[in-house]
Parts: sequence; C-alpha cells; structure tokens
Amino acid sequence: MIMTMLRLLRDQKGQGMVEYGLILGLVAVVVVGLLTSMGTQLTVKFQSIVTALGG
Repeated sequence: MIMTMLRLLRDQKGQGMVEYGLILGLVAVVVVGLLTSMGTQLTVKFQSIVTALGG
C-alpha cells in the first residue's frame, strides 16, 4: 500500500496537462481584459457613427 502511494506521488504524467491548463487560464484572463477595454472603446465609436449618420 505504501509503495503504491509513493509511486503515485512520483508520477508526473499529469504535470504537462496542469501547465497547459494554467497557460490557457492566463491567456483567457488577458483576452477577457483586452476585450473588455476594447469593447468600451468600440461602443463609443459606434455611438459616434450613429450620431453622425443622424440616428
């Protein structure tokens, strides 16, 4: 039983998946932040276009 536990603790097969998950999470946070800031700017631009067109 102890040998099985030690073998499981040394197993690093899932390490790569955890790293990919962390990188994916970081990229998602950056994308959400960029889209949030750009979304506000795009809304202002579209509002000025609508106003210029007389809508």
